[in-house]
Amino acid sequence: MLSQSDKRPMYLQIMEQIKQRIGVGDWAEGQPIPSIRQLAVDLQVSVITVKRAYYELEREGVIITQHGKGSRVSSTPGLGARLREQELQQYLEQAVRIAAQMGMPQKQLQSRLRAAGDRIAEEEKELI
Repeated sequence: MLSQSDKRPMYLQIMEQIKQRIGVGDWAEGQPIPSIRQLAVDLQVSVITVKRAYYELEREGVIITQHGKGSRVSSTPGLGARLREQELQQYLEQAVRIAAQMGMPQKQLQSRLRAAGDRIAEEEKELI
C-alpha cells in the first residue's frame, strides 16, 4: 500500500513492494509482472513514477524488461533470499539508529533483540 504520508518518493515505495512480493514468493523467478501502465492505473500514480521504479529495479537486477514483451522477475538464482536478506539488514540498521537516538547502549539493544526473539519463539510453540 502506497502512503502519501511516507516521506520516501513513491517510486521507492513501489520498488519496496515489488521486492517484498518477490521475496515472499508471490512473484516467482521469470514470472511476468504487471505492465508499467497497468501498475500505474492499479496504484493510481503516474506512468513516469512506475517507469522510474521499474528502471531502478532493472538496474539492481531484480527485473528484466524486454521491449515489446514487458517486464518479468529476474531468473537470478536465490533472488528471493537475497531480497529478504536486504530487507532484514534495513530493519536491523533502523533498529540500531532508533536505539542510538534514544541513547540506548548496544548491549541493551542486543538484550532486547534476544528477548523479542524468545517471545516470538514462545508464541510459535503455542501455535503448534
